[in-house]
Amino acid sequence: MIVVHHLNNSRSQRVLWLLEELGLPYEIKRYERDAKTMLAPPELKAIHPLGKSPVITDGDKVIAETGAIVEYILENYGDGRLIPAAGTPERLRHTYWLHYAEGSAMTPLLLKLVFTALPARAPGLMKGLVKSIAGKAQASFVDPQLKAHVDYWEAELSKSEWFAGSEMTGADIMMSFPLEAGAARGGASTRPHVKAFLAKIHARPAYQRALERGGPYAYA
Repeated sequence: MIVVHHLNNSRSQRVLWLLEELGLPYEIKRYERDAKTMLAPPELKAIHPLGKSPVITDGDKVIAETGAIVEYILENYGDGRLIPAAGTPERLRHTYWLHYAEGSAMTPLLLKLVFTALPARAPGLMKGLVKSIAGKAQASFVDPQLKAHVDYWEAELSKSEWFAGSEMTGADIMMSFPLEAGAARGGASTRPHVKAFLAKIHARPAYQRALERGGPYAYA
């Protein structure tokens, strides 16, 4: 039995969605972020040294990192579902987007989150200066980088219904979080193909079942 060590408001929600799409049995062990720091609780370090989510256990195996988890589940339990056939152009695209989601897409989104939150965490006398520096960093570097990625998503989704081709794959599950976060804080919600993609995945019964099991999910 796969156990998902699920942190609230985290990328482990994608793992639940994948398991629901495949109709696999699984258990959830829940962890709650610290309300003040928003960090994962120390109990997660008993599962993996970095103490972060997502992480799953499957028997004596411990697998961390969303992309690695998706690959592991598809290879061991997918029976050919949600992954294109080996040697096809779609398989190469699937591999690319699977790794791009965390390797490239999340960097500007995380920077946007950090620089937006930074002024509120600064000491009283420093708030004005920190707000000015954070604003300039966003305007000169973060926002242009984020726009480039959003433009890229929109262009790619204008070419095919899903990221790897005409059928939904694990790559779309991986890309869901960057697009959701991009819509919340990166202007992606104004792009018609991105907006259509999000509406399509949010309407999927498996996505909705994952939300029911995983609990409220805020990606802003």
